[in-house]
Amino acid sequence: MSLLFYRRPDYVAKLPGPMNLTQCQIYVERTQKHRRAIPPELSFENIIQNKALPPCTLQDFMDYLVYVSHDAENLQFWIWLQSYTKRFYAAPPSEQALSPTWFTVESSQPTGNSDPNQPPRTADKSKFGVSEYEISFNQQEPPPMTPTGPMSPQFDKQSFISGIANTTRSAVDSVEDANAQVGLKWQSFTIQPFRSEINRVISHYLAPNSPRELNLSHKTRAAVLHALQHTTHPSAFSVVRDIVEGTLRGQSHPNFIRWSICNGNKPRVLFVRNAGIAHVVGAVILAIILILSHASRWWRLFCFPLFLVGISIGVAAYKGLCVIIHTGHCRNLRPWEQFGDVASLNSFDNDDEATLSTDDVYGMAHRGGKRGISMDTFGTSNSYDHELWVEKYRKKPLLQRIFAKNIWIQDETVRLLQDRIVVQSHIWSAVISVPLTVCVVAAPRVGLY
Repeated sequence: MSLLFYRRPDYVAKLPGPMNLTQCQIYVERTQKHRRAIPPELSFENIIQNKALPPCTLQDFMDYLVYVSHDAENLQFWIWLQSYTKRFYAAPPSEQALSPTWFTVESSQPTGNSDPNQPPRTADKSKFGVSEYEISFNQQEPPPMTPTGPMSPQFDKQSFISGIANTTRSAVDSVEDANAQVGLKWQSFTIQPFRSEINRVISHYLAPNSPRELNLSHKTRAAVLHALQHTTHPSAFSVVRDIVEGTLRGQSHPNFIRWSICNGNKPRVLFVRNAGIAHVVGAVILAIILILSHASRWWRLFCFPLFLVGISIGVAAYKGLCVIIHTGHCRNLRPWEQFGDVASLNSFDNDDEATLSTDDVYGMAHRGGKRGISMDTFGTSNSYDHELWVEKYRKKPLLQRIFAKNIWIQDETVRLLQDRIVVQSHIWSAVISVPLTVCVVAAPRVGLY
């Protein structure tokens, strides 16, 4: 990476409309042009496997998608699918045999000529040259664990669940409604392994108006639901998996790295940027005053440090960095990090209770003081308006927002990228300040006073 011409990853804007494979390919092509801006240590694989340190951990990535990008459902679904695939292949062969592989050839949306009330027909797998049960059993991962720790003494699980039982819809009902909306009336195989979990995934991510609905087209949604009527095999998710992964790799990940390189919150960056402009304006005013006076032209050299400092901090601020904070390799705490653990059951409105399942309620109470629910596969929507930090941060004075608390940046790669940007800003500042100062010194004296 060039020191003088290094650039952060370009911002990849979301394309309008539902996600599809064509859009994902556009994302990938855009990011390929600037792949050198992201070091291997901050690759998508390292972020997902949680090999990077703050501020580039998996939790940081999730926080970015929840609070900044507002599309955390993609990562939540993708993490679940990776875990589900391993658990499916670790299941006994007798259970896997109940859910044959779903082939893309037969996964097209049912046409108007097909009868949705008829059972699904299994394709002849011999035509594809692949055995119906040709699978691997090398990957192993234990199934998701149900919370087993002691409940909080202030929380009565049974009474709370009974209070919202009438407003909670079952996953099965949601699946039936989703299938009906795309013209699929045939019932799924209930004997297949993980069928109840698949129903919960449909009710959370695939059903229209679900809590964490993926931004899929009607055609893609119908194709996935049609495949899940036939089988619970992970291959039934092949289309949506490619779309979600392409969006995460080509759009969410580059934007997350670009955002993580910044060490200041928006108020701090705007403050530093304006400070840089003020220094440059001050240098210009000083130059004009000295040119109009009888003072020696060498006094005009005092404009140089103002130009140098102003342009340097301005260029760094343009790239999201505060040079003052950078001296200690620190960053501002994000707004949601400034008020500790703020998530609680009391922060949900009555309307939000309609989207809670009994497992969701139990999980929220069991987590106690953890902030948010973004790392959970199943739960409420990713809206954070109910979180207590929102109101607290809104009431926080502007001066306290600008000079928020700092925390040390642990990831060495991020620190090196920031060093590169700051050094780059110093070099560009010197390159620009020297000619400006020469022009100011060489200007003829007016001598008005």
